[in-house]
Amino acid sequence: MLHLITGGSGSGKSSYAEEQMLYISGQTRNQEEKDPCVYLATMKPYGKEALMKIERHRKLRASKGFVTVECYKELDRIRLPKNSGILLECMSNLGANELYGEDGTLKNRHKTAKKILKGIGHILKQTENLVIVTNEVSSEDKDYSEEILEYIYLIGEVNQELACMADKVTEVVYGIPVPVKG
Repeated sequence: MLHLITGGSGSGKSSYAEEQMLYISGQTRNQEEKDPCVYLATMKPYGKEALMKIERHRKLRASKGFVTVECYKELDRIRLPKNSGILLECMSNLGANELYGEDGTLKNRHKTAKKILKGIGHILKQTENLVIVTNEVSSEDKDYSEEILEYIYLIGEVNQELACMADKVTEVVYGIPVPVKG
């Protein structure tokens, strides 16, 4: 099962995604063969705010039995425990990591989208259960720089493809999960 979870910043989508991953994993395995769920973290720890957010998320999932694996980009190279439930958090960070070079140069958006989707396909070969958290990035109408617009279009393109692939899509609004698909 692929479950895509979206929402705005601070919507409660991360907590909901963790609950969903634990529920899905609990339904599909016997207790004797139950492997821990893998939390696939994509946020690079840049700056104090990012470090605080990472620490807050780690505390929130500390007692839930997740094993954290950090993978900032190149999902197509990662090896994960076979048939563990995988929670990828989050597509927005992964997209930024893939789109912008270490020196700040902008890569081709369409090639980047294909690379990300190839990585998702690679993960799906390793698990029956994948939950992906992403952000709603295109609901504001502002004047953005060309680089930011490329990022917004990338995430929109990837989110659309993931929604098509997904068995389930949920938008979390003010902590309330709203089913979109499945």
